[in-house]
Amino acid sequence: MSASPGLEVISPEPPSGASGGTGERSAPARPPGAGPVDLSHRQIMTIISGLLMAMFLAALDQTIVVTAMRTIADDLHGLSVQAWVTVAYLVTSTVTAPLYGKLGDLYGRRPLILTAMAIFIAGSVLCGFAGSIYELAAARALQGLGAGGLFSLVLAIVGDIVSPRQQARYQGYFVLVFALSSLLGPVIGGFLAGRDELLGLSGWRWVFLVNVPVGLAALAVVARVLRLPHARTGSRVDWPGALAFITAIAPLLVVLEQGRSWGWGSPRILALSAVTLAGLVAFLLIERRMGEDALLPLGFFRNGTFAVGNAVSLLVGVGMFGGLVTLPLYLQIVKGAQPRAAGLMLLALTLAMLASSVVSAQVVARTGRYKVLPVVGSALLVASLGLLGTVDADTPLGPTGCYMAVFGFGLGLCTQPLVIAVQNSLPPQHLGMATGSVTFFRQIGGTIGVAVFLSVLFSGVRGRIDGFSGAPGFTEAVRDPAVRADPANAPVLRALDHGRLSDVPLDDSSFIGHLDARLAGPFRLGFAESMSGVFLTAMAVLVAGFVLALLLKERPLADRSALASRAEQAGVEG
Repeated sequence: MSASPGLEVISPEPPSGASGGTGERSAPARPPGAGPVDLSHRQIMTIISGLLMAMFLAALDQTIVVTAMRTIADDLHGLSVQAWVTVAYLVTSTVTAPLYGKLGDLYGRRPLILTAMAIFIAGSVLCGFAGSIYELAAARALQGLGAGGLFSLVLAIVGDIVSPRQQARYQGYFVLVFALSSLLGPVIGGFLAGRDELLGLSGWRWVFLVNVPVGLAALAVVARVLRLPHARTGSRVDWPGALAFITAIAPLLVVLEQGRSWGWGSPRILALSAVTLAGLVAFLLIERRMGEDALLPLGFFRNGTFAVGNAVSLLVGVGMFGGLVTLPLYLQIVKGAQPRAAGLMLLALTLAMLASSVVSAQVVARTGRYKVLPVVGSALLVASLGLLGTVDADTPLGPTGCYMAVFGFGLGLCTQPLVIAVQNSLPPQHLGMATGSVTFFRQIGGTIGVAVFLSVLFSGVRGRIDGFSGAPGFTEAVRDPAVRADPANAPVLRALDHGRLSDVPLDDSSFIGHLDARLAGPFRLGFAESMSGVFLTAMAVLVAGFVLALLLKERPLADRSALASRAEQAGVEG
């Protein structure tokens, strides 16, 4: 009998010592129709092919919008409020990740991931036909509702069908998806945004509409190949906890994203912070009352591996996004690279990340040990950020590329082993919640990193720009009639005529690439020095991550998948 197209039922292997005197293995009793419990490599790859398409869909969407956002905001006359497009997506995708994980444990992951994909596709269509920046923000919020499920559910499904010890064997495929999306996203986004019209629509609209055919294909594949048995765990859905969780996290994400522009002490920020605090208190009280049925059971944090693993994920997320958001800015502002060229320059980082993921896969699969990987990975992150902190405007791209490669290698050693550690720390019936927690804490860490490090960058850059206004050749360039006659130099000359050099608006830094090289010098030097401060701040955060990684307790990795373990347990209880 076949449980799904191409998937034959394979009897589970009993624990060692369960064989009879004749040497034949006797499988434990299972409920009728329990479906497959141990899958072959071919069957696993069939399922993973669909999961990779879903993951590529969500990962590409995060990178393809980056290079197109300026064009989109200009066309919709909403440049000053474009941040809400990012905030809307970030809020919904972050707060729903643990909720999808919990609901997947209760109702099965197949209906949840199909729902998430359908929501994401619907949001993409609405984004493609948005008529204003606010409609686009609402559509991106709907997209985020789907994206939050794609990331957490895909990793949980991998945990269902592959044992913790063998998970690393398959992680290279997912890292490759992220690498491809990082490379292709900015290039495709820049190409589409640069087209005035494509098939009767503005080019930028295809940045979102391209998700539709890819998403429908992924939906069809996942619907066909993903048919796994499910036994409900838990008795009720923690809806009060989910509401309190959203009340706490959504305002916090808005504060982190808007704090720099609104002012950290502004009334709006203080009011949202108060709502976050109230929501957090309510969430903790509700979770304590709900026990193991809670959205995020507090008792699990008494598990050292679960608590430390998520804490390291949080800090790695902070440092990781601190580096990832600053490196493209360094390449574009300081080195003058175009967005697509900057994406290609980051190839050293993505290839190193892919290579280290392969290395970590081999280490985990052959030894069953994982603690050494985040320890070494966080140490490499600290070292690479310290080296990047020495980079200035005159540093050749060769050494900078080497530092980026070390950074990427460290990331590859940290990401998947931490997921495996947290998944392995809890019983199989809580796999979705465990996976959702790692995704959530990493996402929160990334949001904190982006907010804090951009604040560090822009809070000090103006003073540094003024400090370099006496750079060689700058005064002569200001007096040069040819320089004054060039309209591209007008923003700098106008600021000098009415005040200081730092009075030039920096919300749009594209003007730097059009300036006379002598006038651009203070800006490039100022940004380079300020970015060094960002890298060193991120390094300090990762030092704390390294210390926590040393405290991570290593548990023996299970040799059975969560699916097989649950089926075996059901047979024993039967």
